[in-house]
Amino acid sequence: MHFEYPPKAKELQSRLREFMDRHVVPANKIWLREVEAGSAAPRVVEDLKALARSEGLWNLFLPDLHEDEPGTRLTNLEYAPLAEIMGRIQWASEVFNCSAPDTGNMELLHMFGSPEQRKQWLKPLLDGEIRSCFAMTEPDVASSDATNIATVIARDGDDYVINGRKWFITGAAHPRCKVAVVMGVTNPDAEAHRRQSMVLAPMDTPGVEVVRNISVMNHYSPEGHCEVLFRNARTPRSNLLSEEGSGFALAQARLGPGRIHHCMRSIGQSELAFELMCERAQERRAFGKHLHDHGVVTEWIARSRCEIEQARLLVLKTAWLIDTYGAKAARHEISMIKAVVPTVHTNVLNRAIQTFGAMGLSPDTPLANLWTLGRALHIADGPDEVHLRAIGRQEIRKSRETLGAGAAYMTLP
Repeated sequence: MHFEYPPKAKELQSRLREFMDRHVVPANKIWLREVEAGSAAPRVVEDLKALARSEGLWNLFLPDLHEDEPGTRLTNLEYAPLAEIMGRIQWASEVFNCSAPDTGNMELLHMFGSPEQRKQWLKPLLDGEIRSCFAMTEPDVASSDATNIATVIARDGDDYVINGRKWFITGAAHPRCKVAVVMGVTNPDAEAHRRQSMVLAPMDTPGVEVVRNISVMNHYSPEGHCEVLFRNARTPRSNLLSEEGSGFALAQARLGPGRIHHCMRSIGQSELAFELMCERAQERRAFGKHLHDHGVVTEWIARSRCEIEQARLLVLKTAWLIDTYGAKAARHEISMIKAVVPTVHTNVLNRAIQTFGAMGLSPDTPLANLWTLGRALHIADGPDEVHLRAIGRQEIRKSRETLGAGAAYMTLP
């Protein structure tokens, strides 16, 4: 892979950093005040969205946009450093119309939506007029294995009828959330990976109920990680995405680039924590010397830098593989970044919090919130154990192809 970005990508990196420093970072206090006052859609975000779009910093993530669709048409590799820059402020991605789960849903609609679906839902999503959610995870089954999904999507005349309960559905509490991409079982008798389908369900559909916004580690997100109940909710059969039985394949297609986005935002948060840790280590004295003069703190700084660099390179390699060979060819690396990056994130945040001491636990720094985001990432989009299991199985399969070759290196008597 080539490590030099083209001029267009480097220019966007520079412009995005400047926009973040001039507009987003200073607005963080305003965003926090609005959220603490109960706003699920802080006004400051909408104001900044208009400014970002006017400056061409909009829809940075979709490489295959059509000429009449707004955006920059960057590859996954070119977008990755931009996701890192945006990730330093947890709400910044929405300013540039690059926030999850809208990015993944826009990709699904772009790749698999019918002309009518694209007109009704994709266009307003690309324009930032509405938001969406992705209803997959369920409370009653281990839905990290998508074949366990129990929500039923049954044909009834010209409609599908949805019955089931979903939870931790990001974005469902946002007042602009107008549509859910729902994954459920359409054919329980089919082969395990062909039982599920995805349908579009408008949030104002009778029978769709947002039950509650669930806190994550006692933190509430304004847009919500919600429990959503579907009780005899009807949606037209024309709202089927792709074809019946394609739900599992669609989920895999959606998660590849999405994990690049998640991981690079996470690396951006790790970088911010690292910078704060280094500053604190030079400002604070204990036992007669600055913190960085204590060997353990020096080691924390060194290990953090090594881990962040390693994680970033692995994510960039994965982005390059997706761009060059497709998500299916990169599935091994996609699992690896999903297992590696949350560990790096929480390791670095733990060290930064420890360097700050009690202040690191307080709302005076972003560290507690950043740690929470990292800890959640160990579970979100599939727990670490699922990805490590996939990686281990793949390595054993590869090893079987050359089984016994290691004997040549042995020096047994």
